[in-house]
Amino acid sequence: MSPAMEAAEQAEQLKLDGNMAFSKSRFGAAIDAYTEAIALCPNVPIYWTNRALCYRKRNEWTKVEEDCRKAIQLDHHSVKAHYMLGLALLQKEEFAEGVRELEKALDLGRDANPKSYMVEEIWQELARAKYLEWEHESTKRSWELQKLKGTCEAALKEKQFLDSSEKEGFVDETMKANADQLEALDRVFQKAAEDDIPTEIPDYLCCKITLDIFRDPVITPSGVTYERAVLLEHFQKVWTFQFSCKSLKIVWCQAQCVFSLL
Repeated sequence: MSPAMEAAEQAEQLKLDGNMAFSKSRFGAAIDAYTEAIALCPNVPIYWTNRALCYRKRNEWTKVEEDCRKAIQLDHHSVKAHYMLGLALLQKEEFAEGVRELEKALDLGRDANPKSYMVEEIWQELARAKYLEWEHESTKRSWELQKLKGTCEAALKEKQFLDSSEKEGFVDETMKANADQLEALDRVFQKAAEDDIPTEIPDYLCCKITLDIFRDPVITPSGVTYERAVLLEHFQKVWTFQFSCKSLKIVWCQAQCVFSLL
């Protein structure tokens, strides 16, 4: 047996040892086993993602990021690597990049096995990440608006004071004009803040069957939108829908699945 093959066999055995230790929550021992496997065969991405998973269990997010980036260098299509890298970036509050990594993981996971438990888990984390990203940006915008509003109000009041000094005898008119300007300023800033106020999810963004927000929507010829997985499950069970006598042709697109009548 060649030295390379012998090293590969030893590395694979170490991976199995690491898996066994991981199953018993002995994460330190698992890390040691995967580290030895990496030393023998550093170009096997699963060794890196397995070790990253151990670091994730220990909340060592910097090491999770390092191992996942290495795994992605070796395999750009590693769902686990993109997924855990996204989680690590969220811990650093790098929301935009974290969301991109989770979206990449979700796309790869759907292509590989759309019904796997991991796709559901990634979706949940992606939804949480997008909310955290919005919340972070919303808080930042709200603070900036409040600061700007305070500056504008101070400048307006100073102008009003100067105007009242110059227009003696027209105090009532000046005070009313000043009050109108402050009210107008308040309306402007209220309007600017509307996009950052949480609202109810519109019905058109929810599946009529699950009543949940769309994840992977599809459109029927009648123009009604449903969740892809729910519709396909229905077809598999009864193979009837709104148009029982006609066959269906499934046209797969990148963003959605469109069902059209033959």
